[in-house]
Amino acid sequence: MKKLLMSAVATAMFAGGANAADDMTLQLKWVTQAQFAGYYVALENGFYSDEDLNVTIKPGGPDIAPVQVLLGGGADVMVDWLPSALAAREQGAAIVNIAQPFASSGLMLTCLKEHNINSPADFPGHTLGTWFFGNEIPLFTWMGKLGYATDGSAGGVTIQKINFNVDPLLQKQVECATTMTYNEYWQVIDAGLTADDLVVFKYEDEGISTLEDGLYVDEAKLGDAGEVDKLVRFVRASMKGWKWAEENPDAAADIVLEFDETGAQTEKHQRRMMGEIAKLTAGSNGALDEAAYERTVGIVMDGGVIKAAPTGAWTHAITDAALN
Repeated sequence: MKKLLMSAVATAMFAGGANAADDMTLQLKWVTQAQFAGYYVALENGFYSDEDLNVTIKPGGPDIAPVQVLLGGGADVMVDWLPSALAAREQGAAIVNIAQPFASSGLMLTCLKEHNINSPADFPGHTLGTWFFGNEIPLFTWMGKLGYATDGSAGGVTIQKINFNVDPLLQKQVECATTMTYNEYWQVIDAGLTADDLVVFKYEDEGISTLEDGLYVDEAKLGDAGEVDKLVRFVRASMKGWKWAEENPDAAADIVLEFDETGAQTEKHQRRMMGEIAKLTAGSNGALDEAAYERTVGIVMDGGVIKAAPTGAWTHAITDAALN
C-alpha cells in the first residue's frame, strides 16, 4: 500500500509515562527517488522513532527551491549540493552543512558520439545543456577553468538551460547534457541508445568533482541546545538508514517506491538507481571531509561563482555527537 502520510509516528516510552516525539521536517532537493533512500529507510524502519523523532519528508521538484523552504521555516533540514549552498551563503543565506552522506559525485556530462566530442578540447562551438536552480554551477565552473566563454562567442560554448529530463539531448537540441550516474544517464539508455552511442565525462575523472547531497540547516538552529540535540538524533538515524540502504539496495529501492505518491517511478529504475547511489555514499560516516570541502570551495571560486572563501559554512559538531 502506498504511504499517504510522509511522517513517522514516534512515541518514546520512559519510566512513569510517555513523552511526545520531537517533530522535524526534511526538504529534499528533488522528487521521491532512491537518491534519498537513506531517509525513507530511516522513516520506514523506525530509526527516527527510535531517536524519539517524528520526521516529515517533503519531496522537491522543479518549482521548489530547498533553501527558500528552509529559510522560510518550512523545513528544519534540507538536502543540497555544496556549490549551490556556498553561492546562497555568499548571497546572505545563513546555511550550514551539518552532515555529508554523499562522499563522491555522480555528476556527468553526456554527449552524443555523432558530434565528435571526444575530449574537453572539443567543446568549443557546441551547445551544452544543464539544469539551473544551482545545478548549473559545476558546469559553469568547469568551463571557466577551461577558459571557455559560455555565451556562444567564438572559441567558447553555449550553455543552454534545459528541463529536468534528457529530451533536449535525444532531440539533438543540445550536443551534450548534464546527467547523473544514477538517473538521467539511464534515461538515455532506456530511450534506446547504447553506451557506444555516447561519450561521457565524469566530473570526478576531470578533477572538478564537488560535494553533492549534504544536509544543511539555518545557522540560527546551531545556537539552540534543544535544536542541536534534535539534529544530532536526526543525523544519527539518517546515517543508519543510509548504511542499511547500502547493504540492502533492492529492499531500500522498494521502500522508496512505497513512498512515491505519484506512482511515476518504476522498480527497474529505482533499483538501478539505488545500486549507483550506494557507490556515492560508500565510505561516508556522515562527517564532511575537509579536503573535499576545500577542493569544492576552490573549484567554485575558480569558476567565479563565489568571490571569497566562506567561513562558518560547515560544522562537525553534529556528526561528532551523532557518531559518539
